[in-house]
Amino acid sequence: MRVGTRLGRRVGRRLGTWLGVKRRHGPPSPAIEEVAQVTQRIAVLLAAGVSPASAWAYLEPVASHPVGEKSLSPTPPSSGAQIIRAAADAGRRGDNIADAVAAEARLLGGQIGAAWLGLAAAWQVATQAGAPLASCLRQLASSFRDLGQLHADLAVALAGPSATARMVAFLPVVGVLFGSLLGFNTLQTLFLTAPGWACLAGGGALMLAADRWNRRLVHFARARDPTPGLELDLTAIAMTGGGSVDRARTLVDAAAERFALHRADSAASIDRVLALSVRAGVPAAELLRSEADQLRRQARSDGQHRAATLAVTLMIPLGVCVLPAFMLVGVLPLLMTVLSSTVLVF
Repeated sequence: MRVGTRLGRRVGRRLGTWLGVKRRHGPPSPAIEEVAQVTQRIAVLLAAGVSPASAWAYLEPVASHPVGEKSLSPTPPSSGAQIIRAAADAGRRGDNIADAVAAEARLLGGQIGAAWLGLAAAWQVATQAGAPLASCLRQLASSFRDLGQLHADLAVALAGPSATARMVAFLPVVGVLFGSLLGFNTLQTLFLTAPGWACLAGGGALMLAADRWNRRLVHFARARDPTPGLELDLTAIAMTGGGSVDRARTLVDAAAERFALHRADSAASIDRVLALSVRAGVPAAELLRSEADQLRRQARSDGQHRAATLAVTLMIPLGVCVLPAFMLVGVLPLLMTVLSSTVLVF
């Protein structure tokens, strides 16, 4: 009884992993949360009077032994630990810390790499603009937390459609097993006869097409901008330094090009906010941050809409590819086996 229960649990875990459902002891933590945590800690250290070069060095022991983690075996360092170590080494040598962070971030790639590049760009812009680094990093940490929530919401919204796409791919195998359970030797017909080979080849080609089609649909449903609103946050940081609008735009453009940031269509939003600031005679930094928050809310809404649309569009490859493959691999060999058995009887 215990062996059967243990085997059932193991099969359930394997099936859940294949479908993309993992067992967790709590809510999933987005990878970008690590960037937000490091940014917040650096901001607190700087506000307490620690020099920028020393702040990264103080974080090295914390990154090597994260609070709350218990492990009986040594684990490889996280991406944050590697970047903190590189930034601390650069600070001790007197090198550019932003470049050190960016060099490690480019090796990571993806959304987490884009977030670290955003931190490097913010560090560079604040340093060149003479903006208070502690308060700027505190605002940036809040932005990163919003981005983490955005990515988490989108991942949850996509989990159901993605699992459905994986599950329907198992239909042809179910058809073959169903024929075998009925007592017909469909496997022999499928693998040892020329018509069976034709069915197997056609079904395999259709399933391969369905898999690629599903992957493309899921890919296009994911977040298109890994860091929405970041350019507006950088412009707000540059404006906090007290410089002119032209200098702030120049610093942000140089940082975006230097660190290869995803710029999207933020230029028009920045122009509108700066024009409003001039007309109203109010500081532009707060207006820019408010617009960045709005862009992140819009990105979350768009992502949830794409995820809802994905649940419908996944039915297209199901009807065009998966169901015909099910007929070729699961139903047609069964019919051929039944007909051959009937002919042999008569």
